Amino acid sequence: MSVISVGQAVILGAVEGVTEFLPVSSTGHLKITEGLMGIPVDDDAVIGFSAVIQVGAIAAVLVYFYKDIVRILTAWVTGLREPEERYHHDYKFAWWVIYATIPIVLVGLAAKPLIQGPLASLWVVAASLIVGSGVMWVADQMSRHKRGEDDTSFKDAMLVGSSQILALLFPGFSRSGATMSTALLLDLDRVAATRLSFFLGIPALTGAGIYELKDALGAGVGAAPLIAGTLVSFVVAYASISWLLKFVAKHSFNAFVIYRIIIGVLLLGLLGTGVLS
Repeated sequence: MSVISVGQAVILGAVEGVTEFLPVSSTGHLKITEGLMGIPVDDDAVIGFSAVIQVGAIAAVLVYFYKDIVRILTAWVTGLREPEERYHHDYKFAWWVIYATIPIVLVGLAAKPLIQGPLASLWVVAASLIVGSGVMWVADQMSRHKRGEDDTSFKDAMLVGSSQILALLFPGFSRSGATMSTALLLDLDRVAATRLSFFLGIPALTGAGIYELKDALGAGVGAAPLIAGTLVSFVVAYASISWLLKFVAKHSFNAFVIYRIIIGVLLLGLLGTGVLS
């Protein structure tokens, strides 16, 4: 019998879709939602399920940025064949995404026992939500927002890509929050920071979902909940991406900072009173 029902999977898929690309921590919100529904947040099957339904959100990125992705991949393939085309920014950017994914893969494999053990705690989620809010606020205030997407460099990609490790080790910090904050500290504007976060998330999240699929199925999550959660995640994430890009073009990240602090404090209260454990 599946440890997660189809109904619960639909709810979790919606939560994943809304929060994966907003800088509010999808992992944190999933763990809170799982806790409120009585699902064991540190169960291997549940952790695997959370990674698998991220693929739905990534699929939404692939569809939403289809033209950009085709352009970048075309430049990459062309550059592999024709050395004179390797000056193209899109060719170099494709390699940067690959290189920038290596650190999180290495840490993810090496630290898996910690990630699925002590660091899967809701206490860690609450603390990471609050601490990550401070980092995001400082980054947004300090950034000069003067560099666009075409101004990104190999250094930018590596630093932003490596910052995903924070969210991997401290669920609640937020992968989007960590990458966007790092990009802002490098003086990228908010739209460029957000788009870079999207592109760098494609290989990392897709790889995590594929890697965890066998564990999720083998440990007790049925195929029906996985399919339902992934499909819902895709639909909701697509709408979330569209909204976020429009929002960051005209607003600061202060609303997300305030929201994260509220959720973090609320979670600490629920844990402290024993409502969640």
